[in-house]
Amino acid sequence: MANKSPIEWTESTWNPVTGCTKISTGCAHCYAERMAYRLQAMGQPNYRNGFDVTIHEHALDIPLRWKSSQMIFVNSMSDLFHKDVPSKFIHKVFSTMNRADWHTYQVLTKRAGRFAQLQGSLAWASHIWMGVTVENANHIDRIDYLRYSNAQVKFLSLEPLLGPIPKLNLSGIDWVIVGGESGPGARPMQESWVLDIKDQCLSSGVSFFFKQWGGVQKKKAGRLLEGRTWDQMPVSLVS
Repeated sequence: MANKSPIEWTESTWNPVTGCTKISTGCAHCYAERMAYRLQAMGQPNYRNGFDVTIHEHALDIPLRWKSSQMIFVNSMSDLFHKDVPSKFIHKVFSTMNRADWHTYQVLTKRAGRFAQLQGSLAWASHIWMGVTVENANHIDRIDYLRYSNAQVKFLSLEPLLGPIPKLNLSGIDWVIVGGESGPGARPMQESWVLDIKDQCLSSGVSFFFKQWGGVQKKKAGRLLEGRTWDQMPVSLVS
């Protein structure tokens, strides 16, 4: 339930929950869903339920066993704030993150409403980063739920970026990731959308990370923007 990760903005993944359901247009070609069914077909026991939401109590202590500090993406194969994840289990995940405090954790959700309901009861620390996914301007309301939360480090994942997001309110936001959709049926991302977001970040003093152009052949498309890579991280905020 944990792996070294090829995702450019993290180092490892930890999945005490797997499985999810689609809630917005950004979910249409979910990479986690494709991977879950592939792992189910291979007989991987943690994916015996395919992409149905599944709790893995046995995976809770994994970060405690990793002695060297790592950047960990929490639930890359799910959404911790899915309605089918009991709040008691969410608290257990946070307990582990606080106990294994030599790591940095990146938690990401599309379910900003439920996150807002629970976040006041969660134990936040500077090594637990919280983010929301926003794929286009129709879902910028998720940012306000994050902005007014108790999370100390706040970030946005604008991936897959499916449209322009002008006049992005970055108040209280520490980091922005942008990426195009990849894999079968990938929808194109326009350079003008990316450049506008990059300029907004730079003018607001917000760290900007360009993950990929995406497409069916994402490695060929690469991740250069204006001839360079953009790998800014909010490292100064890590305790």
